[in-house]
Amino acid sequence: MGPRRQPPVQARNANTDTSIAIQTSLGFSSLRSDDYVGAVQKLKPDIVLGLADYEHMKRPGVKRLEKMGDRTLSWTQDMVAGLRGDADRSPDTAFFAPILPIEVGQQSYYLDLLKKDLAGQTSGLVLFDAASVDAVPADMCHMPRLSLTEIYGPLGVLHNIALGVDIIVPSFVGEATDAGLALTFVFPIYGRPANGQRQQLGINMWSKGYDSDLSPIADGCKCYTCSNHHRAFVRHLLDAKEMLAWVLLQMHNLHAMDVFFDGIRGSISTGTFESDRQVFEESYEPELPASTGPGPRYAFVACID
Repeated sequence: MGPRRQPPVQARNANTDTSIAIQTSLGFSSLRSDDYVGAVQKLKPDIVLGLADYEHMKRPGVKRLEKMGDRTLSWTQDMVAGLRGDADRSPDTAFFAPILPIEVGQQSYYLDLLKKDLAGQTSGLVLFDAASVDAVPADMCHMPRLSLTEIYGPLGVLHNIALGVDIIVPSFVGEATDAGLALTFVFPIYGRPANGQRQQLGINMWSKGYDSDLSPIADGCKCYTCSNHHRAFVRHLLDAKEMLAWVLLQMHNLHAMDVFFDGIRGSISTGTFESDRQVFEESYEPELPASTGPGPRYAFVACID
């Protein structure tokens, strides 16, 4: 459970000493620290991300930098106190303390207290920029690190892992599905392409070339979509604006990511991650292919109209 959506949206209002600015289904609003603690106590999530005084896409000024650490520390103390005082709290609820995406010296007081006084109540760390992993105190480097950095493809995932991130929120998977793209990359790659050309990270299922293609989306894929349907069927569903098209694509894409992360874990365990990452970067295009069709929300609204 976290106070920030992924990918993030720039709020129009500003944070205060007691609240952060958020976007809701009814527009922009504010979330008070005590309300957030109360929601966590009621919902009892497995993981809760702490509030941070960080505003997306806004460069903080000198005076603003002075407040960021103090506010974040205050909200972190509120959460720790709330979880500690909740007699009914599940022992599995893990609190991830935020690390601000600013210079270490500008949040040194917050980091010192986090390390000395709050480390025992902290199960992990949440980063708003993967590069902030350098700000993690040495005594807390053993804790899992969750990154909310915007990631636009598998190369970004590999880069974050190389920096030392443990948990990633790859929002590009849903975006690829909305665009009608099927992910086809694999990791690790055993040998570079024979022709020396980079491979595509996915295929655009809106392409008319798949109108009569009876092969699965990806050869060898064991997902439900590839095991029961072919490209022509998915292409037909997209063309007909059937929501099932995006459901089948999402099932395939999520399976592709499961296999991708399984390959990453195996590569790390064998000590070949860096060399495997280099081969991957040299073998695939840096970005996902462009979409040529509308997304499911457009299709749904068009059907209503």
